[in-house]
Amino acid sequence: MSSSRWGLSVLLVGALATSLAPSANADVEANGYGHGHGDAKRTVGYYTQWSGYGRNFLVNDLVKNGTAGKLTHLNYAFGFLDETGKCYSADPWADYQRPFTAEQSVDGVADVAGQALSGNLNQLKELKARFPQLRVNISLGGWTGSKYFSNAALTPASRAASVKSCLDLWIKGDLGGAPGAAAGLFDGIDLDWEWPSSEGNAGNVVRPEDKVNFTALVAEYRKQLDRLGRSTRKSYDLTAFLPADPVQLDRGVETRKVFRNLTFATLQGYDYHGAWEAVTNQQSSIRTPKGDPSASKFSSQVTVDAYLTRGAPRNKVVLGVPFYSRGWTGVTNADNGLFQTSTGPAPGTYEAGIEDYKTLKGQLAKFKVYRDPKAGHAWLFDGTTYWTWDDAVEIRRKARYVSDRDLGGAMVWSLDGDTADGELITALRSGLSG
Repeated sequence: MSSSRWGLSVLLVGALATSLAPSANADVEANGYGHGHGDAKRTVGYYTQWSGYGRNFLVNDLVKNGTAGKLTHLNYAFGFLDETGKCYSADPWADYQRPFTAEQSVDGVADVAGQALSGNLNQLKELKARFPQLRVNISLGGWTGSKYFSNAALTPASRAASVKSCLDLWIKGDLGGAPGAAAGLFDGIDLDWEWPSSEGNAGNVVRPEDKVNFTALVAEYRKQLDRLGRSTRKSYDLTAFLPADPVQLDRGVETRKVFRNLTFATLQGYDYHGAWEAVTNQQSSIRTPKGDPSASKFSSQVTVDAYLTRGAPRNKVVLGVPFYSRGWTGVTNADNGLFQTSTGPAPGTYEAGIEDYKTLKGQLAKFKVYRDPKAGHAWLFDGTTYWTWDDAVEIRRKARYVSDRDLGGAMVWSLDGDTADGELITALRSGLSG
């Protein structure tokens, strides 16, 4: 199942209607681009609060492995909402208190006691100074931070108050050692409500009216961001992370209305299957593989078509790709491990059933790689353990799919899964521009 460390992970539920199957006339366009920044393919990556802990993947590693220069947008995950809908820092130490040494810092200068801003946010500020083309947005919610989105969106008053608190905290930068300490860092807001009108993490507040309230919340963000932009002379991004499951999409998102106020949206292009199911499968296939025994035939093509047919503008659709794998163990040794029963999730470094790409690559000698080029996915199998496998070949294949369908770009969850030489981000950029 999903995890607090994997903020975007979700158990996809519901069966797909026959009418949602890909078709020749599925690419229905909506008019208008809204608050866009041109037609170039976006490369969006999530950097998480917790990357600097167990993984010891710091912001300056985005410079060392070449990632920073290949991104158009970086989403910093996550900010949380309290029960009243007010924004707050989920980890002040990681966000703005942790001091970094000269060796750890992007600019090579050590933090000093008493400075107004430290932590990841100061490192992101230094990153933007070095890569001025990079837009950095704050992501709100995620798997463990979406509990009270429904409260924030409930009424006109709650929406206005919640949005103001989030803009005050993150955009105006009223955190850290002094008011305005982080001002100018973030170029916009990324809404990661998982999910409107559908249960995500256990205990989330869910209401049937979340669907229309989400539309109203997005509109309130757009209004307040535009108003702030007139005083700061800046254009602020407003983006959203949206579900892969068309059932959840129909339950919780008024697609055409929501996209009207978004700069773009990132679609969940992974977690189609995982070790919460007993049978091995793909987690990020472009198309549904032949012989898939599951009731819900999830794939990126099914997801993308669902959004386009509901009015999402093609150049605002950004497809997510994973820099991690999902795995099973105790797998029946037949058909190279695909669509076989298992005894449970494969052991993982941080969570059972999940492993970073860079970690599995270091163990590659134990496995054989299998590919399904027609469906667009790959996997590892050693006779008993099975892992989905998004290596450079498959990431480039996904990027070419984005380019071939003239979508708005690709998004990475998450940047800390890549290798020290940026193997996956290089493949992604190559596929988007090649």
